[in-house]
Amino acid sequence: MSTLHVVDHALLAHRLAELRDAATPSPRFRKLLAEIGAILTLEATRDLPTELRAVTTPLVTMDHRMLAAPEPVLVAVLRAGLGLMEGGMQVLPEAPVGHVGLVRDEHTLKPSQYMLRMPPEVRTRGAILFDPMLATGGSAVAAVQRVKEAGAPHLRFVCVVAAPEGVARLAAAHPDVPIYTASLDEKLDHRGFIVPGLGDAGDRCFGTVE
Repeated sequence: MSTLHVVDHALLAHRLAELRDAATPSPRFRKLLAEIGAILTLEATRDLPTELRAVTTPLVTMDHRMLAAPEPVLVAVLRAGLGLMEGGMQVLPEAPVGHVGLVRDEHTLKPSQYMLRMPPEVRTRGAILFDPMLATGGSAVAAVQRVKEAGAPHLRFVCVVAAPEGVARLAAAHPDVPIYTASLDEKLDHRGFIVPGLGDAGDRCFGTVE
């Protein structure tokens, strides 16, 4: 799967282990999710185009590599994507922010949209899409499609854990969208949950239960 990038980093692995732990409380879960989001954002933006520009230090003027274009738009898939995107906002604090509201029917596993708010800059800057879980891939495929329809010329998808089924579905529907994740997990269970996974990221992030 050429679009998949599993980020190998010691600090990321350590935080993911704690995030997976069922005993981790919501406040700590949110903090870990943001820290993981920051690490994954750094990796997802590794190859942003750059150019040389003159910079004057206290001693000399030099040519320095800088971004060739403004930062991409950061887009959270509600609601759990908010916690992951918080880390992205720490790395790219001047980036515009968008939101895609999707809810998955736990019986059909199909997503339905209830909100879409996208800054106009997405049409020129592209976007990084944040969703902690890439499970069946239905929500990811729908979210990417919505952002493309809003005019994004290019996209990157960032998640914490991914199932092979979700990766395959997203890659088949949107082969131009690279996927950045902290872990490619084993499989989906009969309910469409990632195994070993980390549970319901939204509920754990915000301290809610079904």
